[in-house]
Amino acid sequence: MKKEKKEKPSKPLELPSIEQLEAELGREKYRWRFRRVLRSTIYALVTVAAAAVLVATLWMPVLQISGNSMAPTLIDGEIVISLKGSGNYQPGDIVAFYYDNKILVKRVIAGPGDWVDIDEKGTVFVNEQELYEPYLSEKALGDCNITLPYQVPESKVFVMGDHRSVSLDSRNTALGCVSYDQIVGELLFRVWPHTGMGPL
Repeated sequence: MKKEKKEKPSKPLELPSIEQLEAELGREKYRWRFRRVLRSTIYALVTVAAAAVLVATLWMPVLQISGNSMAPTLIDGEIVISLKGSGNYQPGDIVAFYYDNKILVKRVIAGPGDWVDIDEKGTVFVNEQELYEPYLSEKALGDCNITLPYQVPESKVFVMGDHRSVSLDSRNTALGCVSYDQIVGELLFRVWPHTGMGPL
């Protein structure tokens, strides 16, 4: 005859105290608030990033300078901000434009209908007036194969780099004058390096 096993008496079920319930409720509320704040922060960051990309693409393209054709004004590796769509470019303005699947940066020298002449020393004349160019560290005739004096065609601008001896620009028929349709924008501000940060 089998002996019946005595079952051990079970411990009474311990219910959490009010303090424990309140602490757990507080933790759950904190986790819920944290998730809500995190979600809204991520949404805000995505929105700001999308707006920044839109502004940078449509109105204020950010460009990195490549090469030294604009030295000493702009050096290879510097980062600048340009403004799209002014369309009213004056001598001395620095513009970025598309050429052969690249973006080049040069300085506007003359506009549509203007006559450009350059002497052997590299002094530039626009409509028979010597152009004031304080941004140059040297003058040079450079790589010039156009017939001077040269009249700028309609809807185009005549551009030159500040490093006149090495710059390929409107002085050469390989590049020529730049049409308004090619222009990305006017360079306004240098953002990198931080030591050179400021308007152009």
